[in-house]
Amino acid sequence: MSDLIPPGSTLGMLGSGQLGRMFAIEARRLGYGVHVFSPERQTPTGQVADVEICAAYDDLEAVANFAKNVDVISFEFENVLSETTETASKYAPVRPGANVLHMAQNRIREKSQLRDAGIPVTPFAVVRSVEELNGALNELGSPAVLKSATSGYDGKGQVKIDTPEVAEAAWNEVGAEETVLEAFIDYTCELSVVGVRGIDGDFAVYGPMKNDHVNHILDISVFPSGVGDAIAKEAIEITRAVFEHLDVVGVMCVEFFLTVDQRLMINEIAPRPHNSGHLTINGHVTCQFEQQVRAICGLPLGSTDSLGPTAMANLLGDHLEAGQPNWNALKQFNDVKLHLYGKRESRIGRKMGHLTALAETPEAAVERVQQARTAIFNG
Repeated sequence: MSDLIPPGSTLGMLGSGQLGRMFAIEARRLGYGVHVFSPERQTPTGQVADVEICAAYDDLEAVANFAKNVDVISFEFENVLSETTETASKYAPVRPGANVLHMAQNRIREKSQLRDAGIPVTPFAVVRSVEELNGALNELGSPAVLKSATSGYDGKGQVKIDTPEVAEAAWNEVGAEETVLEAFIDYTCELSVVGVRGIDGDFAVYGPMKNDHVNHILDISVFPSGVGDAIAKEAIEITRAVFEHLDVVGVMCVEFFLTVDQRLMINEIAPRPHNSGHLTINGHVTCQFEQQVRAICGLPLGSTDSLGPTAMANLLGDHLEAGQPNWNALKQFNDVKLHLYGKRESRIGRKMGHLTALAETPEAAVERVQQARTAIFNG
């Protein structure tokens, strides 16, 4: 029996934000229908999907009905309930599998499983009380970072502990029953590798991309990263090892710290397309979202060849606080690509869109997107 899910079939997406939106755009370009399931209406994904189902993730009857009407299912964020994917998988394949989602939903499971497989992760300790936190600080030293085991992203659910004296305050601030204490890594940069693996085990990769954050939220991503061939090769090899260990089918991002002594350590994984991979839409032959469609449908993977040095700059709700953007400023930047996500409400820290530019060098591409963003929002 063939694993191919041919064009003309219907793809299901759990989650309805910008990642689902860009997936749906690529799926429809390839001739697929798209149904989206989430607790909200008129969502970024729903605006471009064929069918938008609005129901809670724990409404398992609604989940089952959704799954019965699609041929394969993927997801765009990690915090879909395990019960949701288990129910959906009774009626349609879910890719990546529920095992990958289950692991990525909990930092304890994620770090423990990768460490036990011999894959380099940041040094950590499991913490379930203030007493355990004090013991972990004695083991790992300070500064260190305390993170909620679940539901944290973009810096939420975590706090830096500079000295042991503030341990109890940090524990109360995170406010979770299960946490992970991670050693504070002296790193030169943060990198990400977006990989894709097909049903037949074929593997393709983008990156590494170099990522700069502001207030724990990704600000700029650039490819090539400039870290050198040896580090790039090692990052790709580690990423492949993660994919094979977890038997991933689909797209996943592996995020790394590169330490001052040139060691790679995995910070976290995201079992879906990633913000840093948005630059592949304009900067590569096949983007991460088309690859997601191809992989979960059993189509051959596309080329990941680069079209040239590329940078991406996020557009946040913060940038809209000053008032209406000056879209006329784009006249000066007709080589810069604008992507907006169709979100009806902006707020501080919310990702509203991004800009992408290609240039002769990575540095020039970064400068170009920064100039365009400044002109749009401060011009």
